[in-house]
Amino acid sequence: MKLKNSYFFTIRESIKDEDSVSGNLLVRSGMIKKTSSGIYMYLPLGYRVYRNVERIIREEMNNAGALEVHMPTLAPTELFERSHRLHLFGKEMFKLEDRYEKKYALGPTHEELFTVAATSGVDSFKDLPFTMYQIQNKFRDEARPRYGLIRVREFSMKDAYSFDKDEKGLDDSYNNMFNAYKKIFGRLGINYKVVTADTGKMGGSLSEEFQAISDIGEDTLVLCDKCDYASNIEVCTSMIMTEESSEKALEKDLVETPNAKTIEEVSKYLNEAPNKFVKTLIYNIDGNLYACLVKGDSVINEDKLARLMNATEVELATKEEIESKTNSIVGYAGPIDLNIPIIMDNEVELMVNFIVGANKENYHYKNVNITDFKYDFKGDIRNVKEGDTCPNCGGKLYFKKGIEIGNTFKLGTKYSEALDLKYQDSNNELKPVIMGCYGIGLDRCIASIVEQNNDENGIIWPINVAPYKVAIVVIDPLNVDQMDAANHLYQELVDNNIDVILDDRDVRPGVKFNDMDLIGIPIRITIGKKIVEHLVELKKRNSEEVTDISIFDVLYKVQDIIEEKNI
Repeated sequence: MKLKNSYFFTIRESIKDEDSVSGNLLVRSGMIKKTSSGIYMYLPLGYRVYRNVERIIREEMNNAGALEVHMPTLAPTELFERSHRLHLFGKEMFKLEDRYEKKYALGPTHEELFTVAATSGVDSFKDLPFTMYQIQNKFRDEARPRYGLIRVREFSMKDAYSFDKDEKGLDDSYNNMFNAYKKIFGRLGINYKVVTADTGKMGGSLSEEFQAISDIGEDTLVLCDKCDYASNIEVCTSMIMTEESSEKALEKDLVETPNAKTIEEVSKYLNEAPNKFVKTLIYNIDGNLYACLVKGDSVINEDKLARLMNATEVELATKEEIESKTNSIVGYAGPIDLNIPIIMDNEVELMVNFIVGANKENYHYKNVNITDFKYDFKGDIRNVKEGDTCPNCGGKLYFKKGIEIGNTFKLGTKYSEALDLKYQDSNNELKPVIMGCYGIGLDRCIASIVEQNNDENGIIWPINVAPYKVAIVVIDPLNVDQMDAANHLYQELVDNNIDVILDDRDVRPGVKFNDMDLIGIPIRITIGKKIVEHLVELKKRNSEEVTDISIFDVLYKVQDIIEEKNI
């Protein structure tokens, strides 16, 4: 690519409506452009990055024996009804009707369509196993698109699906895809962790997430300082941190707490530590109100709460719901004599003489014990905290933030049973096919790479995904010697299948250097006055060192750098 007569631009100023480093740099470098909230176009440089990521993913999928297909974007909503997922996606699903009033959705994911496709190729156990994949756009009506390419409404996903006759086969297929993922993210140069996660809308018996480590990540990763335990906070098991007290249980005592509603306010007023309190939060769970109890210094985990109650929708009750359907008052809720079911966290069971709301404005109870009220459900419904005990080895837990870039699921028979995908076994009995699902977000991979690889000057692309591997910068395009050398070197690199950009624009050298740094080209070759001595400057984007080398050695030096980085 020669810049003088090409579509190329950069933006010097930060982008006001981009709230992430990656979003800001990708827009400023002219790689993507926002068309509306959560929707971006890929411009020439950005699309080259996208295609490089796509190529790496496709190579590893093909190497793993997966077969590529291409599914339609439009899917009949009837399929999602049959799999019982239409209500799960809810408002996230883009829905429309054709001229005959038949209902469709823009695919948020493609488990249903792949299952339907498999029914045409599966009759006998001899037809299994196999894995199919696609790289296709998905659509989800995110309520709050943000962080550039990280949370968007239209995004590109590689989704693969394995089909097996038994659990042993699923284990093999799953491990095959899992290993392919490690190769993919290794080649992309992403620093990641694999964590156990919630199966969520996909269902199944196991979900693992590949999380790119990043401070901007929306997921909290729970790691251990002694072992390889790694989990998403959504599913991390909370060990009971409260030791059984030797304190003698006292009689509950109603005390006045004027204008003190929050744990912080009541704690200050009563001069008691937050861990001496039990919070009562009222939730609407699938249309019914429940009071949930956790220690005052703990946070309720809504995912755990949903799993405990086998619920689809979990959200805090509104002030109107609480006042109209309970005998409690917002800010003073407590479990004593409450007229709705109570769900108690395991840790509360060992507490003695704690403080709760009295369901009466400006009042709380002190010295409460679990004999003072009845609970209906008990389980692990809180978030773990940093410093908690590892459920695997007893070490200490610590947190990292992560961007989910890939996930793997053992789906089992959820979709095959719903959509009648069966095979005939060796005893001529019909059995449901056992499935796995494996996704990678291409846009999130690109954003994660930029979040992990940048400096004050711009992006630092790993050489495997950079839009061009080499930038040739000509100091004086009007100098015949410099331009002749640049054109000769450019053609030599092109002939050797090396992606190269030639900055032959008639602008100041500083502008060119800044632009090449901003767009993150890994290797820069500068051709200036020393060309009369056959010397050029070589600089790597991730280093400050500048080296003079013979122009006749550039090809070999570049090939060595590329080969080294591709290991």
